[in-house]
Amino acid sequence: MDLSDFRSFYNIKTEKEFENFCFKLVKVHYELNPIYRSFCDLINTPPDSINSYSQIPFLPISFFKTHDVKIFCEKEEAIFQSSMTSSIQPSRHFIKNLSDYENSFRKGFEYFYGEISDYTILALLPGYIERKNSSLIYMVSNLIQKTKSKHSGFYINDLKNLKNTLEEIDSKGYKTLLIGVSFALLEFINKYNFNLKNTIIIETGGMKGKLKELVRDELHEKLSKGFGVNNIHSEYGMTELFSQAYSKEQGLFICPPWMKVFTRDIDDPLFFDKSKPGGLNIIDLANFNTCPFIATQDLGKMHLDGSFEVLGRFDQSEIRGCNLMVI
Repeated sequence: MDLSDFRSFYNIKTEKEFENFCFKLVKVHYELNPIYRSFCDLINTPPDSINSYSQIPFLPISFFKTHDVKIFCEKEEAIFQSSMTSSIQPSRHFIKNLSDYENSFRKGFEYFYGEISDYTILALLPGYIERKNSSLIYMVSNLIQKTKSKHSGFYINDLKNLKNTLEEIDSKGYKTLLIGVSFALLEFINKYNFNLKNTIIIETGGMKGKLKELVRDELHEKLSKGFGVNNIHSEYGMTELFSQAYSKEQGLFICPPWMKVFTRDIDDPLFFDKSKPGGLNIIDLANFNTCPFIATQDLGKMHLDGSFEVLGRFDQSEIRGCNLMVI
């Protein structure tokens, strides 16, 4: 089946167009994705019975650990894998076309921050850069290449060089973005203090056992003080998704137009309730080749303006690499 038409989701303008696109994807995945079909049958929700968002079956994210979730038979161009310990089965995301992933994260970045080429991007991502199958590293590497700045790059063990570079380009007025895992950013400001004027700090979450877990407000307060900035930005993404949501202040995340987040009731996973915290269900139309409808293990809270917060996880025994911090 030719699925090229599903790349037109970037042109969606209205809520109704988004919903109709979802209904088409549900039918395609019910037909071509045996894992998704089995799940729909299990909860007795065939495509013909779906009339609204609240009725869409959201596949539990754990299936990415145990099954090959995809609708294509061709050889994939890549397989992204979540971080793991020796006792945990990682998630695997089969990527038919890397260009689809690249289009999603580039358009998402530009939706929130403007032209990539306007920035110098510095990355502090220890624990990820060593992995060859990290979706986060692939994304940041690609964004760095698009900046065309000689200063852009990964800084892992040479914090002094990162300090000098950051201070130099910030003082010259260059638009700069430092993206880092939380524990590495904290270690950085524990060693150096800054008073940055032209730099955006984006934390990707994750202490990964390196430091004591912090609630988001405490983390952002420490980072704001250490870098001398008013707000700390955050990125919400994961191995199983193509798209990312971003927060520019107060931990309130906004999705790009082709991505939506809903909260499901903690006690009834098939019931949606925006009025109270619940499990986060995600529609990511860029995931049309794997699964666009995913029930995550993250807990969150929706706001009337469509923004959302991430409050923690259902299962705190496993911390996914690109996930945000446990509270």
